[in-house]
Amino acid sequence: MVTRINGFSGMDIDSMVKSMMAAKRVPLDKMNQQKQILEWTRDSYREINSKLVEFRTNKLVDKYGKSAALNTNKSVINGNTTAVRAEAGPSATGIDMKVSVTQLASNKTVETRGVGQSVSSSKTLADLKMISDGVTDPAVLTDADRETYNKAVYPLTIGGVTYEDDNGEPLFNGTTSIATLVSTINGNSKSNVTAKFDEITGKLMFTSKKGGTLGNTDEIISSGDNSTLKLFNQSYDSVNDPTEFVEKTGKDSISLVNGVEFKNNSNSFTVNGVTLTLLKETSSTVGGVTTDTPAEISIQSDTETAVQNIKNFVEDYNSLLNLLNSKVDEAKYRNFAPLTDEQKSAMKDDDIKNWTEKAKSGLLKNDDILRSTISSMRSIISREVVNLKEIGINLGDYNTKGKLELDEAKLKQALAANPQKAIDLLQGPASDSESGIFDKLASKVTESLESMVKRVGTSRYSTDLTTTFNEQSVMGKRLKQYNDRISVMLTNLNNAETRFYKQFTAMETAMSKLSSQSSSLFSSLGMNS
Repeated sequence: MVTRINGFSGMDIDSMVKSMMAAKRVPLDKMNQQKQILEWTRDSYREINSKLVEFRTNKLVDKYGKSAALNTNKSVINGNTTAVRAEAGPSATGIDMKVSVTQLASNKTVETRGVGQSVSSSKTLADLKMISDGVTDPAVLTDADRETYNKAVYPLTIGGVTYEDDNGEPLFNGTTSIATLVSTINGNSKSNVTAKFDEITGKLMFTSKKGGTLGNTDEIISSGDNSTLKLFNQSYDSVNDPTEFVEKTGKDSISLVNGVEFKNNSNSFTVNGVTLTLLKETSSTVGGVTTDTPAEISIQSDTETAVQNIKNFVEDYNSLLNLLNSKVDEAKYRNFAPLTDEQKSAMKDDDIKNWTEKAKSGLLKNDDILRSTISSMRSIISREVVNLKEIGINLGDYNTKGKLELDEAKLKQALAANPQKAIDLLQGPASDSESGIFDKLASKVTESLESMVKRVGTSRYSTDLTTTFNEQSVMGKRLKQYNDRISVMLTNLNNAETRFYKQFTAMETAMSKLSSQSSSLFSSLGMNS
């Protein structure tokens, strides 16, 4: 550490060093300002990135791109209103239908006989084994006995899957909870079944994933060592009942639609463009007399949902376009660089705020990614301007910079007269859905997001404004270069400051010695005289 000396020469060394260092700090200040501009620019890109993801994913794909968004058909049920649920699709033919339900579909199931008492799903297989062994109070077990229960393994082959670890050993042991057992089975994509556990009866139940009679050919419980199932089968009485598991075969649904029989592996199917979901049988028997009360389904035109969604789309499109235009046209104040800490210390808060706003302005002015996005969006709309006008969507004049204008009355008329035309134009026809305006816009936005990912390191999927940037992007690498150079410059500045103080300290020390020698000399001469 350098000892700093002041006072011998009468010079203010700290002020002198500070003044000399101020000149040397100018390149560092400029470097920090360049880094700050880069960080502000990244933040501006991230704001745009978030809006693009929201427009593409939350709006175009998940909302406006869904068939229900532009569906102008609404089903109305009379008669038996509780037996069938009906949802008219865009392609509904408008045919009135009478639906009678003879039989509901069910899947093949197999269930154990149960533990014989209520059991929480948080209990472990070891707990079930203790119940089987008649251990009423686990607290009396020795540590060795408890360890034995916990280490016991339980083989299981269900739904065509044998549950083993990487070493081919049974996956489940005494420490496995019932809840974990069930979730493991249900989380296996290769399994043919789903599992459920009834805490009241202690029964473990398996249901085929294939509906109706289709699942009857699949084997649910395979032969072999299935020790796990014995824990859930403690109520099984092999002497009085040879059936170890209770099995119910799957059934197809049977219904009559306008007198025509329909058999399906599930309770949901589509006919005449209407998705029917069977909820219960329509026939009932009272006093030996069977009566049938069918559901009566008719189709009505309802343009309200479609109109509102198209209106919302126009607003969302205009909002995004306005944001992009505002960024590429934003004024840039080149004389307002980011403030240094020293500059801020000499300014009022309001002045700092106003200065910083100007320094941040225009960071994306004439940006190529944003301009390309704007151009492509407008081009997609322009190519369909005639067809859009026919459904009430107009392109504004030049001064609106591509904004859309909606004639709601004309849109309602167009949807009432020919809803499929709007669907084909905006969502694309069933044969080529990607040809719709929504998909074209989504595709272009995806391209823009990919460009931002490479340049800025943003995410193509997240709207989160705090998402971490990818450091391997172009800007990420530039920022790393700035940080490296700033680190080197700080080291050099510290070394320079230390060197200056050493030089001044040496000078002060020399002057002190000279002063002392001079005083001694004069004193000596005075004495001799």
